[in-house]
Amino acid sequence: MSEALELIRAVLGDACADDAHASQLLAAALAGEIDPLLHGVLACGVDETLAMQRAAAWAGCAFFDRVPHGLVGTIEPMRLEDLAGVRLFRMQVLDRAVDFTAPDFFGVLRLRQRLRASPRLRRTICMLPAPALRDYLTRTASGDLITAARQRLAQIWPYAAAQLELTTPARYGFAAGLLLLLAMALLAPFIAEAWLLPVALTLLVGPSSIRLAALATPRRPLAPPQRPPDAQLPVYSILIPLRNEARMIPQLFAAMWALDYPPARLDIKFVVEAGSRATIAAIRARLGDPRVSLVLVPDAAPRTKPKALDFALPLCRGEHVVVYDAEDIPDPDQLWQAALRFRDHPDLVCQQARLLIDNGERGWLAALFAAEYAALFGVLLPALARWRLPIPLGGTSNHFRTATLRQIGGWDAFNVTEDADLGMRLARRRLRVETLASNTREHAPTRLGAWQGQRTRWMKGWMQTFIVHNRNPGRLAAEMGLGPMLAFEVLVLGMIAAPLLHCGLGIGLALQLALGAPLFDGRNWAVFYTGVLVLGYGSTFAITTLGLARAKNLRLLAIQLLLPFYWLLIAGATLNALRELLQRPFHWFKSPHVPVEGAE
Repeated sequence: MSEALELIRAVLGDACADDAHASQLLAAALAGEIDPLLHGVLACGVDETLAMQRAAAWAGCAFFDRVPHGLVGTIEPMRLEDLAGVRLFRMQVLDRAVDFTAPDFFGVLRLRQRLRASPRLRRTICMLPAPALRDYLTRTASGDLITAARQRLAQIWPYAAAQLELTTPARYGFAAGLLLLLAMALLAPFIAEAWLLPVALTLLVGPSSIRLAALATPRRPLAPPQRPPDAQLPVYSILIPLRNEARMIPQLFAAMWALDYPPARLDIKFVVEAGSRATIAAIRARLGDPRVSLVLVPDAAPRTKPKALDFALPLCRGEHVVVYDAEDIPDPDQLWQAALRFRDHPDLVCQQARLLIDNGERGWLAALFAAEYAALFGVLLPALARWRLPIPLGGTSNHFRTATLRQIGGWDAFNVTEDADLGMRLARRRLRVETLASNTREHAPTRLGAWQGQRTRWMKGWMQTFIVHNRNPGRLAAEMGLGPMLAFEVLVLGMIAAPLLHCGLGIGLALQLALGAPLFDGRNWAVFYTGVLVLGYGSTFAITTLGLARAKNLRLLAIQLLLPFYWLLIAGATLNALRELLQRPFHWFKSPHVPVEGAE
């Protein structure tokens, strides 16, 4: 029996009955260009730590299930981006230097040969399971990782970092400017009609015009993709940032196991805040599968999702990386579809999958939220992608080329809508972003308090994004292009100002009627503002209807008659966001989640 087959049988134990089975496993691993040790462990369901312990015994090498405490060691290389590839480090143990290693299949074979040739090496080499090696590397480099998570964007792109650009004068100046713009638009019928008309048109008609243009933009027909063979699919990293989400862990694991992707090419990282003890315990109870690892993020300000993602990004092994939230259930084919489009379109750097609300029938608030998502991810974002305009990404199901994401500094740890900001930074680099015809199911908030907290954070983040990228408009236009820049201004400022303006106009017209004043007194401005209200709500209702139709969810259409009331709620969240922008700009509201079975 060859040493390769002997090693496979030793590692898998009773799960590999004979040489024929071992030969079959080895051939499949080599054909798929994956580590035979990893393939065998996954195929036979053997615990990763037990497998490495058996491999160490077969090689004649010492084994520890974790790095002993109190040792002094070094990590080479020290570049954070290379941490994911480190398989060996040296520690000082009493009077000798010991190399701790988690070798792959061929590494174990070579190690056995070296130990046979030089038996004295048994005193200086020790094998570890891969999770123990990763944990040690992360702990040892945690200081550098957290510093990079907080500072890297500011170092490589200082004029696009909220940490540097959201100064007190900038925030108060934006608040004053926004309130002045709102006042000018609302007072235009009474003062300076001629020169305030462009202000009103930009703030009120611009967003509606984009919605109507998106409405008229057909979806690009795509042929049904064919799944590539496993050997053609790259390693894919999945980042799942969590804080106090213990009850979501069973659902998350079920969603990850349902993915139609080669197990040996999955790198699933649960990125958990160190203080989330129940969540950490729930994940540790399910560890043992080589696909999954736990990354503990030290407690440090800002306590935001993007900081946690930045902490974990250097540890990713995948050619591509995707972010999923605690409640996400992606389509099983989403990863290979994204990988296929990345392969076929070398200039494509980011893909946004559709977010689909699956509890829209659990109340009026969830129904309005579901329709809003249907319009955004089913109509507006695909149109923006087709026009090659900036795309405000959603906070989850964003697929990236890992190398590109690292090159542009990852996420902004201090921006509370890191997704929208990242979309704008990709646009500034003129990098191609597309939407992906695959769904990720999520739950909408069903309680007003949770919805308001989440929407306040979103509105505050869009304000942050608008301020940061407008600190130097000339540079923005030069980098992004004048047309995309104007689209960015209208889109983001419209998302911030439109709810306030529409509510102001609606309240003004209601007061006019309540006081008995004629609605149409021959003045063009009264007609104009009434038309703006009709245009705003009409375009929103139209794009919502199309979005619901594309999502095959038209049963939620009737409840959309509450849109004016929904916009009133958004206006309240916007005012609250403006207050938070001034008082606690980097505060992150943590949205509560419930499993599908326990949704309220």
